[in-house]
Amino acid sequence: MEVVLAEYLGFCYGVKRAISIAKAHADGKSCTLGPIIHNPQMVERLKAEGVGVIENLSEMSEGTVIIRSHGVGPQIYSKIQAKGLKIVDATCPHVKKAQLSAKELSESGYSVIIIGEKNHPEVKSILEWAGGAATVLETEAEAENFAQCKKLGVVSQTTVAEAHFQKIVARLLSKSKDIRILRTICTATEQRQSAAMDLAAKVDVMLVVGGRNSANTTKLAKICAERCKTYHIETAAEISPEWFVQSKKVGITAGASTPDWIIREVQIKCQRM
Repeated sequence: MEVVLAEYLGFCYGVKRAISIAKAHADGKSCTLGPIIHNPQMVERLKAEGVGVIENLSEMSEGTVIIRSHGVGPQIYSKIQAKGLKIVDATCPHVKKAQLSAKELSESGYSVIIIGEKNHPEVKSILEWAGGAATVLETEAEAENFAQCKKLGVVSQTTVAEAHFQKIVARLLSKSKDIRILRTICTATEQRQSAAMDLAAKVDVMLVVGGRNSANTTKLAKICAERCKTYHIETAAEISPEWFVQSKKVGITAGASTPDWIIREVQIKCQRM
């Protein structure tokens, strides 16, 4: 059985940067506020190396708080400083751009729309940078029902699919005579989605590797499932030989928060079948 890797897969720049920052502060006294990336295996590895995870600032009285790649709202920085804790910011630069874009639009008097998933931590952080008054839209129907307004500003979650972003924007164009669209989709997301679509059209089975809590990995799985039989897995241990009966070619892609060592383990297991 031939095993083919997608042209673009695995860690993006923002995730590599966040992991590098966390490792540089692995002193047993540093914790990320929430998981630094959406990959349980990488988070556990960092814990073993001395980087803990807290869900609430009340859990720390000393040490260093590492802001995870998804970012946080401005009030969190103030709360960390008020507790006398050190801050290390591992927010992805692309997420930071989306946060500041939302802030700029809000301060310029625009009604801000964030295209993305309402409950995703990145979207929540962008919402807070917009002053908490923005509207998050997930679907075309929600965009269609959005009320007319004087000034409308649009940003997006960095991992939103380009086609989905454009469909929602098309529904919003009639909602105001003054519209500013600040496209904040990450290039790495586009590359991985495009490469996954291309590969899924050429293989019998696709394996999409990454955390089940990872939005960009879930999107990759959905994209691939529209083109061939697809399985979303976190590790090689989940692979079943029955998936590849009568299959001649299997493709592998991985979310932007999936480490190389997990991808390699999946590749090796497939090659041995």
